[in-house]
Amino acid sequence: MDLKSKIILISGPTASGKSNFAIKVAKKVNGEIINADSMQVYKQLKILSARPDPKKYQKIKHHLYGFHNVTKNFSTGDWLKLVIKKIGEVQKRKKTPILVGGTGLYFKALTDGLVKIPNISLKLRTQIRDLQKKLGQKKFYEKLLKLDPSSLGKINPTDTQRSIRAYEVKKFTKKSLHEWFKNTKSNFVEDDFFKVYIDYPRQELIERINLRTREMIENGAIKEVKDFIKLRVRKDKSANKAIGVNEIREYLKKEKDLNDTKEKIAIKTRQYAKRQSTWARGHMSDWVKLSPSEINKFLKKI
Repeated sequence: MDLKSKIILISGPTASGKSNFAIKVAKKVNGEIINADSMQVYKQLKILSARPDPKKYQKIKHHLYGFHNVTKNFSTGDWLKLVIKKIGEVQKRKKTPILVGGTGLYFKALTDGLVKIPNISLKLRTQIRDLQKKLGQKKFYEKLLKLDPSSLGKINPTDTQRSIRAYEVKKFTKKSLHEWFKNTKSNFVEDDFFKVYIDYPRQELIERINLRTREMIENGAIKEVKDFIKLRVRKDKSANKAIGVNEIREYLKKEKDLNDTKEKIAIKTRQYAKRQSTWARGHMSDWVKLSPSEINKFLKKI
């Protein structure tokens, strides 16, 4: 299996060992690793984002990790511009670009192109999110279908994020999200990519998440959040969404004890992993699925 001429994409739920797997692949194909995780771009979120440790890079070059300030937003569009440039640089060095991360929207933007939808006001976005919470997903989805019937069969009734996005786009632009997608093109063709998804059994993944949560706390996550608080990051900044920031903030205010905090972080992470798996089922059906037991066999083939 010759992958040296491809752009290799590696995804999977959080805590599935993507970063270590990417290093093993990079050694085999003379590759360089590029970040495709929306939280690992932030300079001040090393521990909570589970950013790869430079001590474990094993001489493999890593790009787009820990370079952006948490006080500023970082969009999918920002990432796409940087990553297209970075892929070109890696290929000029006759190396194989390996993109690794758990942010499904990043991969979708890369392979399908980014939809150029006008910026929707924060006020409207907040109103729609509040409406979804008030109605619950089942009734909200029914309301979406009345507003935008073309969402039927294209958006899973249980997919909260995409339902909200489709609703706000239609409401704001008067045009369906699916119409916007029709006119979108990627900088690449399908054959440029080799796509791998690490598919961890649920119970094993839960155990890995619980272990990683404990390690994060032991390795300084509380200090990381103390430093984050000092920066007075505005509430509308995307870095606030990092799992652990608000949970540790509550702990520091003495609203929760440490065991409760660990449990809450682990639960939030498990919920996030479940959303990633749901996304993968809907958007990554053509990716090569690898269970942990198949990884070594795969590595021998390349």
